Amino acid sequence: MPPTVVIADDHPSFRASARAILQSEGYEVVGEAEDGQSAIEATRALHPDVLLLDVQLPDMDGFAVCRQLQLNGGPPAVVLVSSRDACDYGCLIAQSGARGFIPKAELSGESLSELLE
Repeated sequence: MPPTVVIADDHPSFRASARAILQSEGYEVVGEAEDGQSAIEATRALHPDVLLLDVQLPDMDGFAVCRQLQLNGGPPAVVLVSSRDACDYGCLIAQSGARGFIPKAELSGESLSELLE
C-alpha cells in the first residue's frame, strides 16, 4: 500500500505541484489543507502516514501545527517545506518534532522517502 499524504500549504499552485510529483512517485495524496487549523483537522480526520507541512501558513506557522499534533499523541510523520532555506529557521526545525525539512524546489518522492526511513 502506498504511503498516504496530506499536503498543507496556502498556495494552491504548490499543492497541485506537490500532489502531481508525489502521486507520480508512488504516494497517495489523501487530502489538502490551506492553513494550520485545516492541516490539524485533516490530519485528525484522514490519519495520513505523512503530513507535508509548509512552515509559513496564514493562521499559524508549521512549528505551531507540529506542537498541536504532538499534544494529541500519535502524529503522522511531519515533513516541513518552505521556499526559504532551512538555515533561516535555525534550531526550530530540530525542535519541532518533524522528521526533517525539504526546500520546496527540491521536493521529490525520493527526498521525502529519505526522511521517512
